[in-house]
Amino acid sequence: MRISNITWAGLLLALTLQACVTINIYFPAAAAEKAADKIIDEVWQLKEGQPANTDPAAPAK
Repeated sequence: MRISNITWAGLLLALTLQACVTINIYFPAAAAEKAADKIIDEVWQLKEGQPANTDPAAPAK
């Protein structure tokens, strides 16, 4: 069974395009740490029986 030149060209093109796709996701360390601290504080407040502050505009205590 012989594969045509068009099939080889299509296969080569598909492999080339696949090899060129890269997804980079960067997470700023400071922002991630701040978000983690906020979540931890909310969990501790819930454990101590205090209601969680669900209003983002409310001042922090």
